Amino acid sequence: MRRVDSTPRDHREARVEAAGLTWHAEYWNESAFYELTAKEVEVLESSSNELAGMTLRAVQHIIDNRLYGKMAIPESAIGLIESSWEAEPPSLYGRFDLAYDGSNPPKLLEYNADTPTSLLEAAVVQWYWLRDVFPSRDQFNSIHERLIARWKELGDYLPDRHVDFCAIDDAEDGMTVAYLDDTAQQAGLTASIFPISEIGWNGAHFVGPDERALGAVFKLYPWEWMVREDFGPHLGKDRTIWIEPPWKMLLSNKGILPVLWELYPGHPNLLEARFADPGTMAAWIRKPLLGREGANITLHQPGLDVRTEGDYGAEGFIFQELAALSRMDGMHAVIGSWLIGHESDSSCGIGIRESESPIITNTSRFVPHLFG
Repeated sequence: MRRVDSTPRDHREARVEAAGLTWHAEYWNESAFYELTAKEVEVLESSSNELAGMTLRAVQHIIDNRLYGKMAIPESAIGLIESSWEAEPPSLYGRFDLAYDGSNPPKLLEYNADTPTSLLEAAVVQWYWLRDVFPSRDQFNSIHERLIARWKELGDYLPDRHVDFCAIDDAEDGMTVAYLDDTAQQAGLTASIFPISEIGWNGAHFVGPDERALGAVFKLYPWEWMVREDFGPHLGKDRTIWIEPPWKMLLSNKGILPVLWELYPGHPNLLEARFADPGTMAAWIRKPLLGREGANITLHQPGLDVRTEGDYGAEGFIFQELAALSRMDGMHAVIGSWLIGHESDSSCGIGIRESESPIITNTSRFVPHLFG
């Protein structure tokens, strides 16, 4: 695995916008790319598939041992989690964030299981870059095709083969749901998009802006926020199918990391993680249980502390062994490994984010990759 300088395409901005990335500026960076070997791709794929199975077993462990309090899961959400876990409603996708340098085993940093973004960049934008610049090379990326195939599988579960897409009024989230809407329609479903704020409860059903009862909703909105909305007490009272399902709030919670370490101590794809304190770890990172986009992180190693600001942390923190991120040309890189569905072969592609800082945030740049 190596970072290679590259000349941006002519009319880069127009090409990126044509692929759907409407906000890019310095975020999309094609002045470099990461080159992997076929063996490294195999390692990322097999590790991601193994982690997918481990995380499902961790969900069962949390439920069996009622570890909700350690994860700051509110009492009102427990019934939703357990009933959805038993019912096995549709699940669409997720993203592992991994530390990997091509030599040591990939290490799980966290699991974006509920509302992962940077999807369009990984599925489409970097693929067009590859086609334009290195048409004879390959890329670990079947995300787009797998999304369409997954929607086709889910179609029979969705009332009237229709899905509504909802998000907050945000450029990145809006772009993500617009892309997912397109993949659903390519799969033969009908779909619509409206802001999450327009979901309401009419006394019997969840309804959209036209007062139509909602059958299936993809919500790019965290479950920990959903259960605290005015309509939160009504969740689970009607037959609305929510994608992602409520049980995924256990996987998107950073508390899944110490649970995994408890279940699989010393596993080559895990970092030591603890709920209460760093224990004997000399270098560690403290993460809020419900943190997002690198906010409220404390990175500690002897002689150096790095912190980010934000609005999280009141719910509590976990401590995780500090991973050695891949560092090339002064840049720290994190690999986002995408899963479609949650089967043993869900791994289907990667996207790479990098930063001068060892903490990757929502402003860290996306850099394309290739192999072969």
